[in-house]
Amino acid sequence: MNADYRVLEPTSPVLADFLNPPREFSLLPFWFWNDELTESELLRQIADFEDHGVYGFVIHPRVGLPRDTGWMSDRLLRFVRLAVEEAARRNMKVVLYDEGMYPSGSSSGQVVASNPVFACRGLCRIELGTGQEAPKLGAGQYLVTVAKRSNGERVAVVDRPIHSGIRGLHYIDEGPAEDTPAAADLLNPEGVACFLRLVYDRYFQAVGDHFGKTIIGMFTDEPDLLGRCQEKEIPFPGTTGIFDYVNAQLGYDFTPHLPALWYDDEPDAFSHRQAYLRTVHKRLEETYYQPLSSWCEAHGVALMGHPAAPDDIALERYFHIPGQDIVWRFIEPGKPSALDGAQSTQAKCTSSAMIHHARRRNSNECYGAYGHELTFEETKWIADWCFVRGVNLLLPHAFYYSIRGPRYDERPPDVGPHSAWWKDYGVFALYCQRLSWLNTDCRHICRIAILGEPHHLPWQAAKVCFQHQRDFNYLELSDLSRNAVVDASGIRLADMHYQVLLIDGRPNLSESVRQILKPLSDAGRVVLWQPDAGESESGATVAGTPAELISALDRVSPPEIVLESQHPDLRYRHVVKGGKHFILVFNEGIDSVRLRIRLPLQGSLQLLDPWHGSVRTVNGGNLTLTPLETMVFHIAAQHDTQK
Repeated sequence: MNADYRVLEPTSPVLADFLNPPREFSLLPFWFWNDELTESELLRQIADFEDHGVYGFVIHPRVGLPRDTGWMSDRLLRFVRLAVEEAARRNMKVVLYDEGMYPSGSSSGQVVASNPVFACRGLCRIELGTGQEAPKLGAGQYLVTVAKRSNGERVAVVDRPIHSGIRGLHYIDEGPAEDTPAAADLLNPEGVACFLRLVYDRYFQAVGDHFGKTIIGMFTDEPDLLGRCQEKEIPFPGTTGIFDYVNAQLGYDFTPHLPALWYDDEPDAFSHRQAYLRTVHKRLEETYYQPLSSWCEAHGVALMGHPAAPDDIALERYFHIPGQDIVWRFIEPGKPSALDGAQSTQAKCTSSAMIHHARRRNSNECYGAYGHELTFEETKWIADWCFVRGVNLLLPHAFYYSIRGPRYDERPPDVGPHSAWWKDYGVFALYCQRLSWLNTDCRHICRIAILGEPHHLPWQAAKVCFQHQRDFNYLELSDLSRNAVVDASGIRLADMHYQVLLIDGRPNLSESVRQILKPLSDAGRVVLWQPDAGESESGATVAGTPAELISALDRVSPPEIVLESQHPDLRYRHVVKGGKHFILVFNEGIDSVRLRIRLPLQGSLQLLDPWHGSVRTVNGGNLTLTPLETMVFHIAAQHDTQK
């Protein structure tokens, strides 16, 4: 950092908390319980976590447990209680994982074992040609319809159990092959009620006296309508009687359009397929997410975890702590993936949901399956990638109880006690604690909203905004009619006042949504990015190049920070916390960035270094940010900028 400075003592309680934030802002790593457990080793590892600045954990029973420590067994729950009580004694926090292993919703096969009717189901096709024959069906299989295709051939659509499982807790012999317990039907409300009894109620019976105190949340992990399907042709998700629900939601009989699920040459195949999947996901909200969310609320803990897709923003409303996960090297420094594709939207997805649904925290489960080659530099970069997009709770994946035998290579790496950087981990843990504190209990200063659909967030316009230092949040389509106030001055939602709505492409806007947006469009506050051929929305500004887009945004919403020259790798986030303004800046690129920055407010300027824990006075805005470097400007401003 090239700036004139002197190290200062904190001049206010807010800055003192930045330097030494409360423990609640700690990293909460996944703690893999993946081998023979002993009381002494569990207690030793918890003490080791605390010694390295980690003040909580997610208890994650994991493949490698011995068979005498089965899922939800008395033996397993005794160890859970031991760990929770030790965490309580040390003023640490615990999150309980709701499955043995994942995806969630099957209680390690116990739901199906309790009643085979609860097994995962799907819609499958049987081609009949031009004849009239109906197929012969086995036990538990039901003929939905025999539909006629547009080419005259006939196809039977069958609702049946599918061959699907989840990952299991136990190795077969010495591994690495593992059990695959049966996946449950998440669209069946009785099956989900069984899951809640087997897992959530059982946890409450075992450690309910710590709920809402030491235990802060229940983690549900990417529930999937088809589990881990093992069939050659993947069925479409369904459940017995699903078409009573689908037809009621769509307002017409969908069964004549069923061939469109499989055949692209059917009329309007894509739109029919999307209509079906959209409706089935709506059913999943009602049968799975809502019951889990209500149970957690009634028992004083947060529903945590994340949906199966990175941009499933509609499902985030059910999480008391909206979450996502960066795994499998989906996001990497120096790669297009940092800005391109659905995965690049996930941090903004959760932080936007947090703001718009008045949640206090949002999370990211990060580093899973990044491989043994993961470096500490990458580890810090991913944390900063999340923080500058508004994430305020990191759940590192994972700290391994054991790396014996095949455990070492099971979704590596261990990013905790068995990592090369564990000796110095306390510095990183405190760094993350400071930035988590900064992003919590604050107001985000941001004037641009990008319109998103329930299960899709666009990224191309977002990329242009990132590269030109125009911060934004995603606004989910249904929030326009549910909670937002729209007029000629912009969109007001929660504590936000968006002055411009950016629409990427051409989402299918209903007439009611168009009417809601009309005052905004008439005021010139709707910008269309790269629209398809055809007429633009009334009153909207059309932008087809990055320069046109930035110019259109600036006409109705002047930029927050101004650079003398463009630096596409610079990211920023402006928040007000404790009445004080903070601007987080991060060099997301792999090269150093030299810049002169003009900040939006008048007032004395200090530079907070979250890594070294220093507060500095700054003369001027000439800065050099090395790769990975993050700094925080503190401005003692005379007035607020967002009206």
